[in-house]
Amino acid sequence: MGEVVNLRRYRKAKEKAEAEARAAENRSKFGRTKAEREQTEKSEEKSERHLDAHLREPGGSDAEE
Repeated sequence: MGEVVNLRRYRKAKEKAEAEARAAENRSKFGRTKAEREQTEKSEEKSERHLDAHLREPGGSDAEE
């Protein structure tokens, strides 16, 4: 004869394991410290300023040609 399994316990254990898997995925996806977020934001702003500084201005000497 087989082992008796409590289906309620099995279902709850399965849900708990799925929740842990989702939590681990979210930690890797969104889990950054405030310092890391600020560092990334500063880096992106610096890159954007650098690119904006090298844009050609409309109406410059090339506009009349």
